[in-house]
Amino acid sequence: MDRRGKPSPDAAVPQKRGATGHFRLMRYFTLASLAAFVIVGVVLYFLQRAEVVFFSQVQHEQGDFFARAQTDLAARQDQAARASLISLHEAGHVTLTRVVSNVLWESHIAPFVARAQAISAAPCRSLPAADPGATGPDPRRACFAELGRTIMGLPGFAELDAEAYATMRSSSVFKIKVFDLRGVTIYSSEHAQIGEDKADNRGWKSAVAGTPASEMTHRERFSAFEGVVENRDLISSYIPVRERGSDRVIGVFEIYSDVTSFLERIRNVSLEVGELASANQDALENAMTENQRKVSDSSDFFLFIVSGTLAGLYAVLLGIVRIGQRIIDSQADAQERAMEREERWHHEKMAALATMAANVSHEVGNPLATISMLAQEMQLHKSRRGCDVCQPAQILEQTRRIAGMTRQISEFAAARRESRELVDINQMVKAVLDFLGFDRRFRAIRLELKAGEELPALSVIPDYLNEVLMNLLQACTECPSGPGGKGGVIVVETMAGGGEILIRITSECKAYPGVCREHARFEDSRFDVVRRRVRSMGGRVTRERAYYEIALPAEVPPVSAS
Repeated sequence: MDRRGKPSPDAAVPQKRGATGHFRLMRYFTLASLAAFVIVGVVLYFLQRAEVVFFSQVQHEQGDFFARAQTDLAARQDQAARASLISLHEAGHVTLTRVVSNVLWESHIAPFVARAQAISAAPCRSLPAADPGATGPDPRRACFAELGRTIMGLPGFAELDAEAYATMRSSSVFKIKVFDLRGVTIYSSEHAQIGEDKADNRGWKSAVAGTPASEMTHRERFSAFEGVVENRDLISSYIPVRERGSDRVIGVFEIYSDVTSFLERIRNVSLEVGELASANQDALENAMTENQRKVSDSSDFFLFIVSGTLAGLYAVLLGIVRIGQRIIDSQADAQERAMEREERWHHEKMAALATMAANVSHEVGNPLATISMLAQEMQLHKSRRGCDVCQPAQILEQTRRIAGMTRQISEFAAARRESRELVDINQMVKAVLDFLGFDRRFRAIRLELKAGEELPALSVIPDYLNEVLMNLLQACTECPSGPGGKGGVIVVETMAGGGEILIRITSECKAYPGVCREHARFEDSRFDVVRRRVRSMGGRVTRERAYYEIALPAEVPPVSAS
């Protein structure tokens, strides 16, 4: 305001806090919480998708394991069936050997073997074996073939051959051989094999040692009792012949049985098992697909429920924050209105104070001028005519004293400005101290100014600075442990430092605000006003235990171009 009480055009008007001042809870919560909920939703989505993928991988691994297990089971079943078939036929061959031995050994085979063993096989065995890659005739094989023809020429061969054919007719036995203990084929239903040397054959060696040995083979062509057969599966067994009444081995039988039909059944069963395994695999894959669909649907439903829950939670929190924002806005508006009222009351108070000071200065100044003029005339009259009771010098002294007081009041009143301007800080502080000297609360207090020298000009709002100084100085007098009423001292220092002008107020109230607890709430409110005023001028204020300190930016004079 100017001296007429009207607002100055460039007066510093506080901004509306509702525009930019207070914290926009709704805006920050909406952005921050939305980002957080989106992140949580994305994380949950990828975790759930990962669970679905993991379930799919586990299902496929289980399916592959089941397929391998079925394939392995089918292979083992086929192997077990073939092993069982060989074992059963081997047992049958052992029984058949015993039957043939009981029927033919004593009567036909043993006498013939004795006659055949009289023919030495040593000359043939002494011949070297032919190389595997040789294409010429094999002397050793030819020798044993000649040995076979010799054996077939022995007496009793025809009868033995006829009895063997008669015994094996219409059976599954395709061929029978008899070996002596030398490993020489004494008899074979395939006559071309009589005389062969099987001494190095593992099956013959096992049978001579007392253990039967069997194997399964497939023959494209095979000479059987019934003639030549083709594409047959056979089981051949080397069976030891034991002496009747003891365990001594006296010969070896080799028996060939046809198992083509049995193997065909095993193959058919294996095919059925394979088809069943394939059907089970297809059913498993269909179940896996259905389970995957169910898990995916369950995952989608879970994500939908979680998303809905998050959205509901976000809406609830948003509603709560909206209510909180309204409360904050209401409190901020109330605070703004209180600040506006405070500003208005302050302006009215300071304007009234300035008007009163100006009126006092004016009203007191006119009578003082009249009294001073009359005192001067009285002094002139006294000097001309003489007057012992007249005291014009004392009257002039007192008028000068009152004039000084009114001048101080005028100087304080002249500082009532609300626009920023350059001022002499020492002069302003002195004017405030002089004015407060009229306050009865400062009558017992000595106000001391320690003015800094050559301080730069300071750009401030004089009205705000006066209010700040008066509030801080009055706070010192209101503290019970302060200097008020005790003849104390309040020292105000001005100094320059770090591009700032410092105003430090020190008093004997060194425990503020700790000792002045009964004034703490009032003083905190007053200090908030002081802080806002100083901040509006670009400075800061600190409150220590021993002093107050105001820091205001110094005005830097521009450098003129040379």
